[in-house]
Amino acid sequence: MSAQARAAFLQEQFESPEKQAHAARLGMWVFLSTEILLFSGLFVAYGSYRAQFPLDFERASRLLKIDIGTANTFILLTSSFFVALSMHFVRGGRSRLCAAMIGVAILLGFAFMALKAIEYRADIVEGLLPGRYLRVPEVRTQGAAVFYSLYWIATGLHALHVTVGLSVLLVVASRAWQGAYGPAYHTPLELGGMYWHLVDTIWIFLWPLLYLL
Repeated sequence: MSAQARAAFLQEQFESPEKQAHAARLGMWVFLSTEILLFSGLFVAYGSYRAQFPLDFERASRLLKIDIGTANTFILLTSSFFVALSMHFVRGGRSRLCAAMIGVAILLGFAFMALKAIEYRADIVEGLLPGRYLRVPEVRTQGAAVFYSLYWIATGLHALHVTVGLSVLLVVASRAWQGAYGPAYHTPLELGGMYWHLVDTIWIFLWPLLYLL
């Protein structure tokens, strides 16, 4: 894609494609900062309650499906690798191969959601529910109820972000397959990748806090 073709994407409020790309990246960083603040509030609440109920949190954590949580961690990390690989290929002008890499990341994202759905179903059957709905006698304590409330809120919110991320990746993959991105212009792909990396990073924090106590 030539500089002339890149200029076709220039919006009238910007003087150059470089300034437009810089503004887009800055806007994405601001948006990602708000997302980090959102999850930071959950992490602070988690730390506060864990200090108050350390034994209850430990016992409650043992009932979670650590095999599924660990598998999902590797799935998301691998998906991030393919998103990063897509950036490598688009900068080399190989848009179809770029789209294929995003496609692999999308499949891994759906695999994450499928495993999470299986885990949620098992949690519901076993009674590992938030707050007063907790139905497991051996961990039916105030601290355990708080732990499972935080577990459902944090993982549910993360699953919502995964869904949004998958929607974004589907759009940019389609555009990449059509040849909309190339070495001179790939800002939407870059921004979508930034969002997906955030989703993965958040899970890297949730995995040890919830599953590895």
